Amino acid sequence: MKVGLSTYSLLGALKTGEMTVLDAIAWISEHGGEHMEIVPYGFTLVDQPELAIAVREKAKEAGIELSNYSMPTNFVQPTEDAFEAEVERVKQHVDLVHKLGMKHMRHDVTAFTLPPEAMTIQWFEEHLHAMVKGSCLIADYAAQYGITTTIENHGFSVQASDRVQRVLTEVNRPNFKTTLDIGNFMCVDEQPLIGVRKNLPYASLIHVKDFYFRHYDEDPGEGPWFRTSNGNYLRGAIVGQGDLDLRRILKLIKASGYDGYMTVEFEGMEECKSASKIAMNNLRRLWQEA
Repeated sequence: MKVGLSTYSLLGALKTGEMTVLDAIAWISEHGGEHMEIVPYGFTLVDQPELAIAVREKAKEAGIELSNYSMPTNFVQPTEDAFEAEVERVKQHVDLVHKLGMKHMRHDVTAFTLPPEAMTIQWFEEHLHAMVKGSCLIADYAAQYGITTTIENHGFSVQASDRVQRVLTEVNRPNFKTTLDIGNFMCVDEQPLIGVRKNLPYASLIHVKDFYFRHYDEDPGEGPWFRTSNGNYLRGAIVGQGDLDLRRILKLIKASGYDGYMTVEFEGMEECKSASKIAMNNLRRLWQEA
């Protein structure tokens, strides 16, 4: 098992200019991270080839692997031309992943921000064809580079374990799997231990995060809380300090024989660098205890 960090965890420092993506690589290495996931928020690479090369070389110099590239994608478009344009945009990112020397990427299949009616099973079934068609085209394009493409339980419409499996089954490509986020099932009010158990056989990479949870009738007051699909409250927490049954989840993952990348994600209120350090240390400790 290799512990690493998503650049998204350091978004606070990246957005203020306190840290660049090259600084993030050095910071992760200095704090024991074995790999880094690239999430192009707070910086971009696809339009900055020189920076992309610098990232690849800096990672080699720091001795950490570039484990995954995660990007927003929306195959549910109003016209065929818009759909084709989105596919071509994602292909540019696949080319970038190849240039970075990476073999794994995650793309979404719908917009992340959706109205309530687009979170329903009816909407999902109505637009499943576009999700599957886009995923097939990207997986087939990535295959020439030996890249595994994935969807994550992410974005409300395709966040529940059964919906993820439905897309995986329909796409049916050997290089198309799931980036399994242990916490995101909570966004659609699915018990994380159940969601992890169901989708673990299809996982090629695992995201580790934590949340604080409050029921729909227990307004927690100010802070970066957001609502689940059924109106409950969630807020990002440092791994090991929130309400996920993390010990049982990690025992389940360990018992499965999974021995790949474990990527820490932090999106809470605390200062991002100290929170990310604690989160990675907690993951190592809890894995040893699992």
